[in-house]
Amino acid sequence: MTRDPVHLAVYDTFADWETGHATAHLALAGYEVRTVAPTGAPVTSVGGLRVLPDLALDALRPEDSALLILPGAGLWDEGDDLAPFARTARAFLDAEVPVAALCGATAGLAREGLLDERAHTGAASFYLAATGYAGGARYVEADAVTDGGLVTAGPTEPVAFAREVFRLLGAYDEPAIDAWYRLFHDSDPQAYAELEEALSR
Repeated sequence: MTRDPVHLAVYDTFADWETGHATAHLALAGYEVRTVAPTGAPVTSVGGLRVLPDLALDALRPEDSALLILPGAGLWDEGDDLAPFARTARAFLDAEVPVAALCGATAGLAREGLLDERAHTGAASFYLAATGYAGGARYVEADAVTDGGLVTAGPTEPVAFAREVFRLLGAYDEPAIDAWYRLFHDSDPQAYAELEEALSR
């Protein structure tokens, strides 16, 4: 089966721990993961990882993608440098192509108005409230939330975030997702064999 690639946004200070579960296991499920940055220039994560992006943001089109992933970054709260990524998320959602965002990226989406009508979560309700957005009543105290083609999560929930992404894309069937989550979130030793069995079917 030919699948459109998954696009991972990368920018200086991006939180490199937040998306690793999602991208690694999407790649294992057969998705190409491509990085997209503000320009074609290298960027550096908060952990010091230097990434040479596959493409610049202005070359990204929703119709060429299965999903846009937006990790958190200090830059989301330090000005408007990343606002173009939030506008791109709007274009994706308008085109019915899903978006998944964590931590600071949820604040960027809040500023763009994308959380006003969707159930969502993030680092904390007061963090998103500080953006002045109109969606406070739709905030959910949960590890990760999916609504209207948009996955949101806080910075401490990369495994729950990945689970929502797998479900949204249909990357794995539900028994495999359940076993995967119990293995990586709960350290359930029985889940490993169940996952192997589910993946072999």
